[in-house]
Amino acid sequence: MYAVIRSGGKQYKVSPGDVIRVEKIDKEPGSLVEFDEILAVNDDQNLIVGSPLVASARVSGKVVETGKAKKVLIFKYKRKKQYKVFRGHRQPFTAVKVEAITAS
Repeated sequence: MYAVIRSGGKQYKVSPGDVIRVEKIDKEPGSLVEFDEILAVNDDQNLIVGSPLVASARVSGKVVETGKAKKVLIFKYKRKKQYKVFRGHRQPFTAVKVEAITAS
C-alpha cells in the first residue's frame, strides 16, 4: 500500500514505515502529525486518484526529528566589476515516520 501526499508544495510517495523529510512543521519530536492533502492511494488492488484530492483518505505519522539540511552555498560573481557575494543557506526540515494510510 502506498499514497502520494502533498506537503510544503512538494509531492511524496509514502508507504507505512517510511521516514520522509518534509518542509518544517511546528511539532515536537514524538508528536503525531496527519496529512490530509492526499493525491492518490493504492491499496494493492486498485488505484484511487483524486481530482485534485482524495476526500476520504488520511496519512498519519509521528515526528522523528527536526533539524536543518546541509548548507547550500551561493556564490555570485561578475567579472571585471569587483563584485563577489558569498552566502549560505540551511533549509529547515521535519522528519516524519509514516505509520498508517487510511483510504476509507
